[in-house]
Amino acid sequence: MELDLVLHGGTIYTGDDDQPVVGDVGIAGDRIVFVGQPAQGRRFNPRRTIDVTGRIVAPGFIDAHTHADQDLFADDLKKRLNTPFLTQGVTTAVIGNDGFGGFDIAAQAERARRQPVGTNFAMYVGFGPVRIDQLGEKNAVPTPEQLDAMKKNVARGMCEGALGLSTGLFYSPQNFAKTEEVIELAKVAARHGGIYDSHIRDESIYNIGLKASIDEVIRIGREARLPVHVAHIKALGVDVQGQSGDIIRRIDAERAKGLDITADHYPWTASSTRFSAALIPPWALDGGAKALLQRFDDPSVQQKLRTDTQENLRLRGGPDAILFAAGNPRYVGKTLTQVMQASGQDAVDATIAVLRGGDLLIASFNQSDDDVRAFMKQPWVMTSSDSSPGHPRAVGTFSRKYDQYVVKEKTITLAQFIRSSSALTADTLGLAGRGHLRPGYIADVVVFDPQGYAARATYTQPTLLSTGVQTVLVNGQLAVDDGEPTGVAAGQALLRAPKPGTCPA
Repeated sequence: MELDLVLHGGTIYTGDDDQPVVGDVGIAGDRIVFVGQPAQGRRFNPRRTIDVTGRIVAPGFIDAHTHADQDLFADDLKKRLNTPFLTQGVTTAVIGNDGFGGFDIAAQAERARRQPVGTNFAMYVGFGPVRIDQLGEKNAVPTPEQLDAMKKNVARGMCEGALGLSTGLFYSPQNFAKTEEVIELAKVAARHGGIYDSHIRDESIYNIGLKASIDEVIRIGREARLPVHVAHIKALGVDVQGQSGDIIRRIDAERAKGLDITADHYPWTASSTRFSAALIPPWALDGGAKALLQRFDDPSVQQKLRTDTQENLRLRGGPDAILFAAGNPRYVGKTLTQVMQASGQDAVDATIAVLRGGDLLIASFNQSDDDVRAFMKQPWVMTSSDSSPGHPRAVGTFSRKYDQYVVKEKTITLAQFIRSSSALTADTLGLAGRGHLRPGYIADVVVFDPQGYAARATYTQPTLLSTGVQTVLVNGQLAVDDGEPTGVAAGQALLRAPKPGTCPA
């Protein structure tokens, strides 16, 4: 049998076993033919052999929570190649997270067929577009007719291949929805065999609190009868730091009772979000940006606006903990403290002045290393970047997790890192034939140098690409060869098959 490629002599972690084997991986077309050693008596004639002795060979990494759609759907091929992901060994990006994904799943997949992409991607139906389609950005309860239309849009997305329903209940206008509304839509995803993924309503004490928000996810899973997933799990802000143990025990208890609940995380103490979402209270965001600007000039709400904004800033750790990461170049690279000092304004006035010029993305330093480590260790927590412009997590999450927490700190083992970055994610999301190195599986593979694999990106230089990845295969094609991106756009839209009998023929 002829093979296209043999990766020879590497230390292989299949995603199934914690103990590696030293051997070869044989690939023909887009499939893995053998792992370790060929079956006895079988001979192969490879077109090419790459010596990976001393290197780690693993399933291509799967990023469970990204905003890579901005690049994947760009007209610019260089962006669509998704090189910052490939140079970390990421072969699949999940998009539509935080409830931002459209319900036009087939159209997104078709776009990638017309304009090829560098990595695979899988999609969620986003609660935001589903709700906005019927209610706009208003704080309103849907009528029965509107709720029915929302359900149909979720069903459409599921029938077209979505993983499930994603929500961002912290963000306006999604945060205007009652739990019961979300449950009704989650039931639709459940009927089609999907999962529920959520940026929970509160990761701090902005509204109902971190613990109550975890309880809400659990309730949705129980009542809608589907697996649930907590996006970028964290304890955000000075009032909840240290609560990781309580959250882990709560989730473990529900898992012991039979609820399929998982989470993802990123190995950074700074999150990233819109400046308005971080500091402006939700009531002031009712109606969108235009309504917010009007409230800035409304004397009747000034006291409440100032009080609530100041409290949100306190929760985030103060103005020194807010770094403007992307948007208006006048502010990018500065902290809110520096903006205050330059303008002579207090924190609230400076916040309003910045937002009058448009929203920005920020890096918000709000977590403790101990909480990050605690979540990372859990067998039900997988790796994600929550990739966003201006934050190093977009180009260095997987490489940082390895270098900082496997090599330097030994918080987790190499096997745990690989499993949480590949097999666990594929199995949780139902990405059939991926996430493991097994004969017959798709050849998404990463080879990296155990001494050189590391992140270079920092908060002040967030675009520096990672080092140490030697080879990356996406659907059997070389996307990184001898440490250099090849420019091959071999990615595909990974459409999840809905439950049989739930969609029109």
